Amino acid sequence: MSGSDPAVLAGKGHDMQVFETIGAFRAARTAYPTLGFVPTMGFLHEGHLGLVRQAKAENGAVAVSIFVNPKQFGPNEDYASYPRDPERDLALLKEAGADLVFLPTPDVLYRPGSGTRIDVGGVAEELEGQSRPGHFSGVATVVTKLFNIVQPQRAYFGQKDAQQCAVVRRFVADLDIPVEIVVCDIAREADGLARSSRNVRLTTENRQKAPALFQALQEAARLFRRGERDVDVLENAMRVVLIEAGLPDIDYATVVNADTFRREQPCSDNALALLAVRAGEVRLIDNMPL
Repeated sequence: MSGSDPAVLAGKGHDMQVFETIGAFRAARTAYPTLGFVPTMGFLHEGHLGLVRQAKAENGAVAVSIFVNPKQFGPNEDYASYPRDPERDLALLKEAGADLVFLPTPDVLYRPGSGTRIDVGGVAEELEGQSRPGHFSGVATVVTKLFNIVQPQRAYFGQKDAQQCAVVRRFVADLDIPVEIVVCDIAREADGLARSSRNVRLTTENRQKAPALFQALQEAARLFRRGERDVDVLENAMRVVLIEAGLPDIDYATVVNADTFRREQPCSDNALALLAVRAGEVRLIDNMPL
């Protein structure tokens, strides 16, 4: 993209406007009485595009943001190496029917002197909150800013980031933000691997091992359907599948209450199995309601 604001990408009977500044986006947004919104960090895959198409179908118009948020990456995480390809993303979004795209730089969203952060607490303190201190504060802060800028009626998120969805629902309720949160099913590859922008960084060997996350979740679900409610048994079953597949670097393999993200023994009928596993340099997450 040339850097002009806005850019209009036309063709196939559909115009898509791209904005890099808050003021220009807000001016264009007034033309849409109802707007769905899909916040992304770019390097889009079919999971993102499915959200865009659903938002378009349910709202008549859809806005998408592309922003790799530095505030949700820890000091030892992959912000610098996170994959980026905005030109490809814009082509995919146009084909999917996006109407408005917000493509800010960090200095647009975080102006000099910016110091406000949102600390959600509760559900944000478990699992990913422990593994990645500050992560959910960064997510909550940027998503709140994006909601204020875009002012959508509905916002669409993927179930793959289950805890993030719970965190967003929590602060939207706590802060009385007038947006409906819609959570859509996980998009998977043919072998079960949850689609993620990070998958492109998997080595050939680790890509072959990665479907074991889905297989581990399936094993927990199979035991749960048979009546198993002992969390230790369910967690151990998942670990065995992962270790036998050559993925022993397990951040967590757990079963929690889907509302609180807290581990309960025995687990409730509202149980959610979650995994975070390192395959080489890439940290993969996945989950499945049991």
